[in-house]
Amino acid sequence: MPTLFITAFIDIKLADVIDVLLVAYLLYVLHSLLKGTAAINIFLGIVAVFLIWRLVSALRMEMFSAILGAFISVGFIALIVVFQPEIRQFLLMLGTPRFMNKERSRWFAKLNLSKPTHLDVDSIVTACRKMSVSKTGALIILAKDNELRQYVETGQVLEAQISDELLMSIFFKNSPLHDGAVIIINNKIKSARSILPVSSSKNVSVGLGLRHRAAVGVSERTDAIAVVVSEETGEVSYVKKGVLIQNVNLSHLKNFLEKEFN
Repeated sequence: MPTLFITAFIDIKLADVIDVLLVAYLLYVLHSLLKGTAAINIFLGIVAVFLIWRLVSALRMEMFSAILGAFISVGFIALIVVFQPEIRQFLLMLGTPRFMNKERSRWFAKLNLSKPTHLDVDSIVTACRKMSVSKTGALIILAKDNELRQYVETGQVLEAQISDELLMSIFFKNSPLHDGAVIIINNKIKSARSILPVSSSKNVSVGLGLRHRAAVGVSERTDAIAVVVSEETGEVSYVKKGVLIQNVNLSHLKNFLEKEFN
């Protein structure tokens, strides 16, 4: 009996190895798309239910296996509804030319053992101070784990170093890039004029405009931090996890950003 078990265990074909590698890569890509979003917890929950279902099936626990199997079958439709934006983004990414080259570059970048890049908080706070005085409206999104690809692609990609002068010139009212958001990733201005989802939360005051609602909207869907300068009042606010903190002083903003990123 032990000999038969060992023989069955080591009877692994090349196709089995390829199968495992493909599934692992698929899970890696999906995790990369979903990390830093509210959907990541749903994704991990579905993976956990599927693994438990496979385990109870192997142990011949018929009743529990039938319940989980029915849940997974019905849940497939709900999965498509919940993850519609992510599925669309995944399919678009697969159809992008040089997809494998981009993924390979990202993989090697993750393997880079250099120290993590610190956010240039001083330049951001200085820009907010100057724009607050001049009542220049601004929306700055600071990415964390989620790379915000779907939002970066809606704007003008810049890949520029952060400076208070550049941020002020982007949001200057006559600038062609002043509408929309600036997205900062790894201490670089990744894009300007990016379009963000608008929050429909009733907790956001009706007196606030689309700039504040967009800041709340992106923070509800991802782990990004949003900084807003009001065009009407010059007040500086920030948003984390859908919670809007209004009219903060600049020292408080600096301490908050240092704590979050540095």
